[in-house]
Amino acid sequence: MRKALAAALVLALAGCSVSQAAGGGDGKVKVVVGYQSKTINTVTAGTLLRSLGYLEKRLGDRYTVEWQDYDTGAPITAKMVAGKIDIGSMGDYPLLINASRTQAVETARTELVSVTGYNLRGGLNMVVVPPGSKARTLTDLKGTKISASVGSAGHGTLVQALEKAGLDPAKDVEVVNHQPAVGAAQLESGGVQGYAQFVAWPGLLVFQGKGRLVYDGSALDVPTFHGVVLRQAYAKEHPDVVKAFLQAQIDATRYLHEHPLAAAESVAKVTGLPPEVVYLYNGPGGISTFDVTLKQPLQAAHEHDVAYLKRISPDFGGVNVSSFVDDRYLREAYGPSYDSDRASTVNQARVTGTDAACGGTVSDPATASELWPAGESATHPAETPTCLLRQIATAKGAVRAAYVPDTTTGTRWFADKSIWLRDRTAPEKARLLPFTTQDGADAYRERHPKAEPVTYEQAVQAAKGGGDA
Repeated sequence: MRKALAAALVLALAGCSVSQAAGGGDGKVKVVVGYQSKTINTVTAGTLLRSLGYLEKRLGDRYTVEWQDYDTGAPITAKMVAGKIDIGSMGDYPLLINASRTQAVETARTELVSVTGYNLRGGLNMVVVPPGSKARTLTDLKGTKISASVGSAGHGTLVQALEKAGLDPAKDVEVVNHQPAVGAAQLESGGVQGYAQFVAWPGLLVFQGKGRLVYDGSALDVPTFHGVVLRQAYAKEHPDVVKAFLQAQIDATRYLHEHPLAAAESVAKVTGLPPEVVYLYNGPGGISTFDVTLKQPLQAAHEHDVAYLKRISPDFGGVNVSSFVDDRYLREAYGPSYDSDRASTVNQARVTGTDAACGGTVSDPATASELWPAGESATHPAETPTCLLRQIATAKGAVRAAYVPDTTTGTRWFADKSIWLRDRTAPEKARLLPFTTQDGADAYRERHPKAEPVTYEQAVQAAKGGGDA
């Protein structure tokens, strides 16, 4: 594993000369943006931003934008070191590797200037196993091969989760370094027995029936996020480009909040991901909270991540996170409400409305659920998971997707892929309780011994009678 991470760090050094992106033959100044289209926690600085054309509109005719799409952050870092990408977006661990490769080189130095999206508990990273696997918890993967993109946020979560579970990541499992798509194929073919990745790969495999969630990163309770990094030298020479990019990112974030279904459909069309998977992460109350501000809990988590990268590989030299983070440009682009918004971790995109089955107002994000009926252009809010199941039980047509929050962690998940318990002693609207993993359900039952396991189908039938059927 250490050798694999060392290789990832070496990749980031590819190319050593720094040269400003030149303009084309039309005399326009080129702006090169590196992004990861399928890493949908970065859409407001990548896929969605590109499709909306907000950056080009902000820059005007003087500039031309070149978008470069990659599967992970490592190649973006390599090209930034070589001066061939000006602005990039990637996850928290790759951001640290990016900083470690550039902080000592004045001409290549980079800065973290904004966040795309985050999850305060760590739910953007997960571990899945094949549907037929006998593994029910992370400890059941002892002695197996687990695919991960070494140096990625998903890899970092895996290492921390294994240690928390009492396993040695270097001895008790074999971490195999794969690009996300390669690892997914290996999981399906049996080449590996586990798959640790970042948004949106775990949700995709589970939705497709090719994987089953065995570990929810939210159980780690360590914030994870993706952010925007730029070359400091480029920013000093073109501050107008930086301001335009951040303003465009703010515009794209606002669009995502105001038009969540349209945004999901747009991202799905470009990436080939199912809209239902994109909406799981990017919709109201989704696993991703989209907010551009550089919040203190995220910076603290970054400091925490530095220590883990150092432990994983002696080749990682460390990072001064405080000097890497620079919100000067964002403050100017954002306006006077920056400090108050930075201090808040309330998700501005929440499931709201009136519950058609239970009749209540949907307002509590800890229980708010959502139904996406087939053939309809709007979703239906539900006050609780029990109320959502009642809507499903009485629906006249097919269900395209249904989303519920984990009872303990709040992680949004597919209702039909969740682990369900029934607690007859709970209030009528809260008797059917979903969990992302077996671990989570078992822990709840230890605290609430009267709760009993039910299948998804049994839960839907029980919902007709208020959870008592």
